[in-house]
This record gives sequence, C-alpha cells and structure tokens, in this order.
Amino acid sequence: MDLGLSGKRVLVTGGSRGIGLAAARRFACEGAAVAIVGRRLEVLAEARADILAAAPGSIVVTIGADVSTVEGATRSVGEAVEALGGLDVVVNNAGTSAAGPFLAQEDETWIADLDLKLFGAIRVTRLALLHFRAAGGGRVVNVTAISGKHPGAGSGPTAVSRAAGLALTKLLSKEFARDNVLVNAVCIGLVRSEQIERGARARFPDLPIDDALQRMGEGVPIGRIGTAAEAGDVIAFLCSERASFVTGVAVNIDGGMSAVL
Repeated sequence: MDLGLSGKRVLVTGGSRGIGLAAARRFACEGAAVAIVGRRLEVLAEARADILAAAPGSIVVTIGADVSTVEGATRSVGEAVEALGGLDVVVNNAGTSAAGPFLAQEDETWIADLDLKLFGAIRVTRLALLHFRAAGGGRVVNVTAISGKHPGAGSGPTAVSRAAGLALTKLLSKEFARDNVLVNAVCIGLVRSEQIERGARARFPDLPIDDALQRMGEGVPIGRIGTAAEAGDVIAFLCSERASFVTGVAVNIDGGMSAVL
C-alpha cells in the first residue's frame, strides 16, 4: 500500500530512540524527509545512521533540543522548517515514564512531567499549525499511553499528563479540521523500549532480558509485548493519505491490554 508520504516533511520529537525512531524510520522508508529531535547529540547521530541504513539517500535532520522548554520547542520547529523547507507532519513523542504513589510525588515531579508531555506537545503543535495553514493542511499524532484512558493507582503523574494529551488531541481535531489539519493520538501499552527493558530486569532479575520480556508479555492478551516498529507503522499510517478521513481518535497499540476502547 502506498501511504502517500513521499515528499512530506516530518518532525518527530523524542525521535532518537524507541517508538520515535521507529516512526521516523518508517516515514523515511516511505519517502518523507525527516527531522528528529532529542537531547543527546550522540544518540541523535546514531539514530540518523540507523534511518539512513534503512532508507539510503533520505533527508534526515537532527535537532538537539529539549521540547519541555519554550526555547527548545521553538528551536525544534524553526530548525525543522528551515532544513526541510516547510512542515507537513508533527509527531509529539517526547516523554518518559514517571509514576509512583500520589503522596510521594512533589510539585517538581508533576511540573516536569507536564512540561515535557503536555506543554511540549502544545508548544510544538502551536508553532507547526502556522506552517500547516500556509501549506493547506497537516497531520499531528500525539503519542500517549493507555493509562491516560484508565489510570490505575500509582500511575501519576504520567497518567494525568497522558489524559491531558488525549483531551488536547480531541480539542485540536475539532478546531482545525476545516484547515485540513488532522489530529490523532496513539495509546501505547507494553511496547519494547529502554523503559520496558528496565522494568523487565527489575521484575525478573535472574532471567536473560529476552526471557524477562517474554514473561512480561504473558499478561498481554495477544501473548507478547509489542515492538517499536509496530507502533511506528501505525503512526505513519495515521499521518498518511490513506487516513485522510480519520481525526480526533486515539488508537490503542497494546495487544488488547487496555480495559477500554
């Protein structure tokens, strides 16, 4: 299936590892020009090499920035537009997993989490919308988590930030649909990443990492944890011409793990 992404200009925050890298790789393989944002330059360089190995000759730009700050978000969009000649797609993927007992979370933890996951997406999208309108449309995908739909005990502040990201997605989809800007979210479950690997090692310290991950996956209805590539493929589809009548939805990428649709 031709996704119609050839020639599109894509910005992926948190694009140097995991799901962000997998999404950027898929976009490049579909013929898009990609700008990836991350905080560590050496990791960004490795990610760029990874993408170019999968899609030789692609345009891949690296931007060292922290989108949890106004300066970092502004520079990310500005440098992407300058390097790519415009912008058609934004994937707001920057984030970490911060969760613990409610009474143990200080204000600083909540503020840092909201600055990165919610305000990072707000600031990047607000700036990108100016370019989308000028170009006659655009796509936004906000990468969230299934905990945003059904938070459990001890899941803050992440679950609250993710729930806010879902509300932001719906708001933007309503407000900018007439501008041909389609805004969707993906809700991630157990998908292999450095965070999930750390969790597997903590739960099963006596097992090799692949065996530990297999044990973690036993609780997923489909019987395994997901891969970053599987998430990246769904993100690319939502930004494609094949999803031109899809906006304001939140797609679970969780192997059936979520308790809600």
